[in-house]
Amino acid sequence: MAVSDEQLADLLPEIVALAGRADKAIMEVYAGDDFGETAKADNTPLTKADLASHRIITEALGQLTLAFPVLSEESPAMSYETRRTWTTYWLVDPLDGTKEFLKRNDEFTVNIALIEGPTPVLGVVSAPALGVTYYAARGHGSFKQLDGQDPARISAEDRPDDPLRMVVSRSHGSEELEAFLKKTSSVESVPTGSSLKFCVVAEGAAHLYPRFGPTNEWDTAAAHCVVTEAGGTVTNFQGDPLVYNKPDLLNPYFMVSGKRKLPWREWL
Repeated sequence: MAVSDEQLADLLPEIVALAGRADKAIMEVYAGDDFGETAKADNTPLTKADLASHRIITEALGQLTLAFPVLSEESPAMSYETRRTWTTYWLVDPLDGTKEFLKRNDEFTVNIALIEGPTPVLGVVSAPALGVTYYAARGHGSFKQLDGQDPARISAEDRPDDPLRMVVSRSHGSEELEAFLKKTSSVESVPTGSSLKFCVVAEGAAHLYPRFGPTNEWDTAAAHCVVTEAGGTVTNFQGDPLVYNKPDLLNPYFMVSGKRKLPWREWL
């Protein structure tokens, strides 16, 4: 089922509010002394906050008038034979940046995206410890909202006098990234955690976010929509947009770019 731009606009406030409910559950755990940390089969961490957010989001999405399948990072494994029939579905990371959560550095997010075909058409990224939410829907632009304030439209605009700024992960460095940085000239690094790395580019505070390393589709989808609606791009290293609901849910290495035209493929 295709979703019109008008339907997306109607859905967006509901999803922003839903992310806010998940935020509260996460912060209740964050304020305590017991995160209930365990390790998943892939040896990545899992906390009570991940599971509480997952339950709230998946239950609420299942009750929406526009009912679509839901795939969450914490959902049971689902075969591609099932997923391949989905034309529109919700893709959720209930707590992105669990390592940042465990470090208590505040840079973790809730990510909720609506995927139509291979493309995110609605995305909400909330950072509960920072009191900020980014959101976007196809044809309606991207917005940033601080707690208690009105939303402001954001753009991945290029300010010509700004130095080149590049977002780098707080928790996922690599030799490939170091080699890439050495090929650029006079670049300022902007260390950031979770899907906030995309949002820094979307609001024009940085120009590039290169990702050398594994990510899953739920890590990127919501923020991908925010970047796209802000005028930026999210592509693989060949310059093609990231696509979703692939047989393998792993993303390729990718580049998040603002509006400044940079020869980043020459730096690879």
